[in-house]
Amino acid sequence: MEKLLIEGGVRLNGEVTIGGAKNAVLPIMAASILSSGENIISNVPRLKDIITMGALLRRLGVDFQIEADKVFLSTHTINSVEAPYDLVKTMRASVLVLGPLLARMGKAKVSLPGGCAIGARPINLHLMGLEKMGADITLSEGYAIAKAERLKGADIYFDIPTVTGTENIMMAGVLADGVTIIENAAREPEVVDLANALISMGADIEGAGTGTIRIKGVNNLKPLNYSIIPDRIETGTFLVAAGISCGEIKIKGCNFSHLDSMVLKLREAGLSINQEGDGLMVKGNDRLNPVNVKTMPYPGFPTDMQAQFMALMCIADGVSLITESIFENRFMHVAELRRMGAQIEVEGATATVRGVPSLTGAPVMATDLRASASLVLAGLSAKGKTLIDRVYHLDRGYERIDEKLKLLGARVRRVS
Repeated sequence: MEKLLIEGGVRLNGEVTIGGAKNAVLPIMAASILSSGENIISNVPRLKDIITMGALLRRLGVDFQIEADKVFLSTHTINSVEAPYDLVKTMRASVLVLGPLLARMGKAKVSLPGGCAIGARPINLHLMGLEKMGADITLSEGYAIAKAERLKGADIYFDIPTVTGTENIMMAGVLADGVTIIENAAREPEVVDLANALISMGADIEGAGTGTIRIKGVNNLKPLNYSIIPDRIETGTFLVAAGISCGEIKIKGCNFSHLDSMVLKLREAGLSINQEGDGLMVKGNDRLNPVNVKTMPYPGFPTDMQAQFMALMCIADGVSLITESIFENRFMHVAELRRMGAQIEVEGATATVRGVPSLTGAPVMATDLRASASLVLAGLSAKGKTLIDRVYHLDRGYERIDEKLKLLGARVRRVS
């Protein structure tokens, strides 16, 4: 099993280019099911989650190929409607095939995802929405089995905004009979990107990016030919990398409009972040200010940046409060950061971080995707060597992050 060895203390300097957004690619790959033909998706990062979604689509009968930064999906024939447990358990986003399978095939059998490392994340809101659209849903032996001759438009209200729930209902609604309205919809840029991809296929969608999305069903869609938005979480991770190493980085290929909450909080911490040409220039500061953060649905501070921001606050001059309001079990990186000398106390949903002059390298273990990123960032700052185990978590969401960091001067390498 591979590990990552980092020798800290280097001020990062140079340019890095951001890849496509993983959390936009996955639902758009699922959306290819809605058409019959040859689909092409561009600006796709080479990640384990992309390969897993491709494997699932192959199980359904799709011909999946990946070349460079493009994915090719031939969806002429769908010969299975089952998303099996062995794939869903490794990547929860597999449930995104539920809506498009039901819309095109009239039936779907999708394994319930159950719990995951950062929280329960049930799909009850997805199922509620599909039932309102006329689907007959039964739960049997760990699977959700859905059937409908043709879905009907419906008014659907989510008690809490759900990204994958909004995406599943949106994909179900594009081929439904009538108008579907989603109230309290998720507003994330990845939801907007899916809507734009569906519109490019011929869907009739209004309001993506707001709390109310209106979908007027059509009879059929054409295949995809679409390019993915940049990954805002990868961008945020490299912003923190500059801050935690007191470095200076130009970040190319990012979308500044997706970064408001992150940029505001990082500027508050003392980082200099400015648009420059085709990207952002970020400069660290020898002294970091303590900053309080509460994760919120977009446009609030993203839960996917909480662990990385906590790593930065570990070396700030003072006390920071970090509150996690999205997932109930997303502080597992705390114990590992403590091994590196961080002073963090957790009570309920809030972590109190007392900044220390410096962290110290240590053997640590990644517990999930974003936790692994926080340990990499801490290792960049720490005195001595940090050895990170279970870096397969990192490879689920960051393409060649070790190579990108090396280009910025970091002393990092993979070891067996």
